[in-house]
Amino acid sequence: MKRKQNNLSIFRCFYQYLPQLAIIATVSFFGLYQSLAKADDFETTITNAKGQTVYFNAWGGSPAINEYIAWAGERIADEYDITLKHVKLSATSDAVSRILAEKTSGKSTGGSVDLIWINGENFAAMKSHGLLQTDDWAYHLPSFQYTDAKLLPGIKTDFGIPTDGQEAPWGRAQLVFGYDTAYVNTPPRSADQLAQWIIANPGRFSYPKPPDFTGVSFLKQILLETSPTPDMFLEPADQTDPNTALAPLWKWLDQAHPHMRKGGKHFPANYTAMIQMLGDGELAIAFAFNPTEFSNGIAQGILPNTIRSYVHDSGTLANVHFVAVPFNANSPAAAKVVADFLLSPEAQLHKANSDIWGDPTVLAMHKLPPDMQDAFAALPKGIATLNESELGKTLPEFHPSWVSVIEQQWAKRYIGQ
Repeated sequence: MKRKQNNLSIFRCFYQYLPQLAIIATVSFFGLYQSLAKADDFETTITNAKGQTVYFNAWGGSPAINEYIAWAGERIADEYDITLKHVKLSATSDAVSRILAEKTSGKSTGGSVDLIWINGENFAAMKSHGLLQTDDWAYHLPSFQYTDAKLLPGIKTDFGIPTDGQEAPWGRAQLVFGYDTAYVNTPPRSADQLAQWIIANPGRFSYPKPPDFTGVSFLKQILLETSPTPDMFLEPADQTDPNTALAPLWKWLDQAHPHMRKGGKHFPANYTAMIQMLGDGELAIAFAFNPTEFSNGIAQGILPNTIRSYVHDSGTLANVHFVAVPFNANSPAAAKVVADFLLSPEAQLHKANSDIWGDPTVLAMHKLPPDMQDAFAALPKGIATLNESELGKTLPEFHPSWVSVIEQQWAKRYIGQ
């Protein structure tokens, strides 16, 4: 009798929650339907992309990155019958200006740029001027399922600006310092220690001349460490007095500049030139926005094998970089197929290999098949590459409006412009 009562209770419970179960089943079915529909939509995109050419505007200053893009082009041609043309840029803003000029002239189709490598300031500018495809296409890429915004919020916000699916994540970056152990016994692990080291070792440090991206990133790093209220840089620059906000940076630079290379009067043109100076022994400490940069330099013969990496104890600046499709792309379907391939486990694994590029993946390991997880775990680690745990804390990027403020005031103060 007791068992019958239990069975009756179970039946009543089931009956009580039957409407909710029906709703769950309906929602689950609808979710599955949506997923299948999106998959069918992308198959249509792949079909439409066949035979198209994608003009991929991306920085061309790194041989390793250029070779990686060439590899991707070969795979994309074989897999999708799409031709990838790498338009090598010295500054991403050049392509952004070209797209803006096309919009101003009324060229709403047949644009010169199909895909562009951007982040931060350039994304904010393109989004605010309506220069990007706006159908949240990035979230519907098949490979986007392997990301996790909870683990890496930066895949949905670029320098604090919501991406709204208008750009697809491609890789991660973190500021890492490199030093020559033949000259430096113990590297400085804070902004204050670095200033003291520069004073004690005149001529052995410099940084790329702003507006070089890595040079401006270094200035941000110093600000984050020396400002009493670093959170202000997460908000738009017009919400505070820039003179007060940037005062700690000028104090630091005024102290360090006279003891830098050439008395702080001349700076490397870009970060590639700075790395070369480290390799030539002109500098003893440098930095990069790629944790494998120094291992790559050793492997390529640019740097001696005495170079090692380190980070500051309080953390270093980090961000995510993206690819986007302009509003008037000539081959938008093919551009989205390329973006999906660049985000795929295959392409991300190849890119993360320090022997190839060493750009950290934006994929979440727990979302990958076991064999791909094993493949990522087995990637070679260069002699000067820090482990994930050694990279330490990451510091958030500035609101993009701060970039022009820093650049302009820096130039006015130190270049006389």
